[in-house]
Amino acid sequence: MPERFLLQILRNLVTHGILHSARGVDGGYTLDRPANQISILQVIEAVDGPLAAGVPDSQRFPEHSQAKLREALDRVTCLARQQLDQIKISCLLEKANSL
Repeated sequence: MPERFLLQILRNLVTHGILHSARGVDGGYTLDRPANQISILQVIEAVDGPLAAGVPDSQRFPEHSQAKLREALDRVTCLARQQLDQIKISCLLEKANSL
């Protein structure tokens, strides 16, 4: 991974209150909050932006079909957001430590 790309990801995580950065010899990055208060959704959205369903506009489908597809994808996105918000970083750390 290019260093520039990694630094941009780290900056985004700092901006969104997930990481804290410190300069200097003993500097680096640490979690800004306890791991059990940071969800996977927060990390994803800090790096990639809001999780939202994208529906391409298509002239092939009638408008009412496009509206139904948008509604269905919005429901799926809402459920995915809820599930990802329930998974905390601490859960992933616990599993990694037990390997």
